[in-house]
Amino acid sequence: MAVYSENRRARFDYAILETFEAGIVLSGQEVKSVRSGKMDLSSSHAIFQKSELWLFNATIPPYQPTNMPTGYEADQKRKLLLHREELRKLTTSLKEKGLFLIPLRVYDKKGLIKLEVGLARKKKKSDQREDLKKRATMREIRTAE
Repeated sequence: MAVYSENRRARFDYAILETFEAGIVLSGQEVKSVRSGKMDLSSSHAIFQKSELWLFNATIPPYQPTNMPTGYEADQKRKLLLHREELRKLTTSLKEKGLFLIPLRVYDKKGLIKLEVGLARKKKKSDQREDLKKRATMREIRTAE
């Protein structure tokens, strides 16, 4: 399973409660661009609009900038594909205050491009500092061995 793009900052800023696997609706040149590792998820998020899930601010630059179609926007919204039951579960859980849908990584599964979306809650500064301390102690333990 090849990972094309990963949102590393998401796991530091958010506590991931649950993850979902979603398909993405992409054009042909966007697929080529993603497979070459050019997708950026750093400032992206997923939102429900009219009972459909959409990915916003995920940047996919054109595969060949000189052969780009007219009117192409690199950060346009893209539709995410989930099962009906998963969509219902997400809509009910997102009504709870403080929960977000954050894209975590884009990968290949049996020739299809999939997006891992996490149901997340924003971490407080103290939680982030705690995580940094845990990592530092684990690093020290590994070097001592």
